[in-house]
Amino acid sequence: MLTGITHRLLVPLLWLLVSLPTAQGSTLPEPSGRVILTLSGDIAHANVGDEAHFDRAMLEALPARVIETHTPWHREKGRYEGPLVRALLETVGADDAEQVRIRALNHYEAEVPVADFRRHDVILAMTRDGEPLTIREYGPLFVLYPFDAHPELLTEAIRFRSVWHVERIIVP
Repeated sequence: MLTGITHRLLVPLLWLLVSLPTAQGSTLPEPSGRVILTLSGDIAHANVGDEAHFDRAMLEALPARVIETHTPWHREKGRYEGPLVRALLETVGADDAEQVRIRALNHYEAEVPVADFRRHDVILAMTRDGEPLTIREYGPLFVLYPFDAHPELLTEAIRFRSVWHVERIIVP
């Protein structure tokens, strides 16, 4: 585990490494750890062929949010943290997309309007109550809407868009 000081120094440096190439229009840096997310399709910035592969450190370097909320799948309120989905789409040059398909490890897919990510601080949750999300706990990545802050999100449509076990995002 990283100490608090090391983490505070490393995360901005990693963000600089991830965002600088994007701003210059070149490819993303390659992941150095195990890939936990792949973006494919109509993206402008890739790092492995025509796809963008992200390891945990690369995702942690993106602009993140903490959402304290109940979910339809948990009894207790949780404190979730992860990168904003809109920041991820900006990083790969897909922020003007109208929708994305989000695929889970079990190949479940949901089509999600990108307007959701602009309107709300939707995150790819990586932790719950400070602990990394495991497969058993909807991880490693979980599309999480701020349900408590916006009760109108507690609809069947949004529940279907709240994909857990996320492995891939496809930009048609």
